Amino acid sequence: MTKRTLEVFRENAYLRTCEAEVIEVNDRGGVVLDKTVFYATGGGQPGDIGSIDLENASVSIGATIRSGGDIVHVPFEGQPPPTLGSEVTATIDWNHRHLLMRMHTATHLLCSIVPCGVTGGSVGSAKSRIDFDLGGHVLDKQHLHDEINRLVEEDYKVETVWISREEFDARPELARTMTVKPPADAQSIRLVKIGDDVDLQSCGGTHVLRTGEIGRLRVGKIENKGARNRRVNIHLGE
Repeated sequence: MTKRTLEVFRENAYLRTCEAEVIEVNDRGGVVLDKTVFYATGGGQPGDIGSIDLENASVSIGATIRSGGDIVHVPFEGQPPPTLGSEVTATIDWNHRHLLMRMHTATHLLCSIVPCGVTGGSVGSAKSRIDFDLGGHVLDKQHLHDEINRLVEEDYKVETVWISREEFDARPELARTMTVKPPADAQSIRLVKIGDDVDLQSCGGTHVLRTGEIGRLRVGKIENKGARNRRVNIHLGE
């Protein structure tokens, strides 16, 4: 499926704004741009919120989604969208995005501690979770708390690397989440690498540049979700 929008957040999640052109306004008022800093909902991470600003007006964006391969910026109800061909400035709500970047990176740290398959997950600004297929593995809440905060305090580098489809297919362990995999037609696969050997997995989300930026974490409730599945909740320390 052909992408019409340049996703500038892929290589730099710290960009807060970009200049763009409106290339479509759908029948529900959703706006498609030729490039964007807005991340669309996917992989357990919510889409960005923010604004699309014109010379004499501003449209507040309440959700960002994918539809038919496009990234669609969805205005809050009752707001007139910009017209086709308009030159605009797309600006994310940085505080909201940065919380999600910190939390998404934290879920990768959690995955690195628990050597089990991931059956689901959700990233939130206040609380995030990962569901694990434990098999015979036993979780210890205090151990998880101590280890995840150790990885934060040791301030590992977080970076993006790309590999070929052939390399990815030969290493199925790089897709940690059983139900979420890169698009089947993708020839280059994006990986997020933490440290030299802390964590490496396929992911299309946004992350901080170093684990120390996450800040102190608190491991919350561990919930029973079936004979083998356990849900681990994590919270930002503040």
